Amino acid sequence: MPARLDHTIVRSRDRFAGARFLTGLLAAPDPEPFGPFASVPLDGGVTLDYLDDSGAIVPQHLALLVSEDEFDEILARVKERNLPYWADPHHRQPQRINHDHQGRGVYVEDPDGHSIEFLTHTYVTD
Repeated sequence: MPARLDHTIVRSRDRFAGARFLTGLLAAPDPEPFGPFASVPLDGGVTLDYLDDSGAIVPQHLALLVSEDEFDEILARVKERNLPYWADPHHRQPQRINHDHQGRGVYVEDPDGHSIEFLTHTYVTD
């Protein structure tokens, strides 16, 4: 039986600012406090638990699968906020989206430098 991801910790300079950045793009409810965390629930029972860290933040990559309509709404919010975005994880294609893996994708960085990828189709391997 494969394991199912339950939660992961996302280190942040300000846990609520980092978590609200994501919930704002998703148009999701504000994060809830849970012990030392600002918790962002996702589909399937997974939570992203933002934790304050005064040390160096090591950027993570968070890939979130969304519907076509959700993608359009997220991209509109990104543009409304004048956020930089990229079609690729290396930030070589600014202000563009990709059409990889039979879907669409876009990358943004949160206030702590974490790369958040929104994609409409899971990766297809050849």
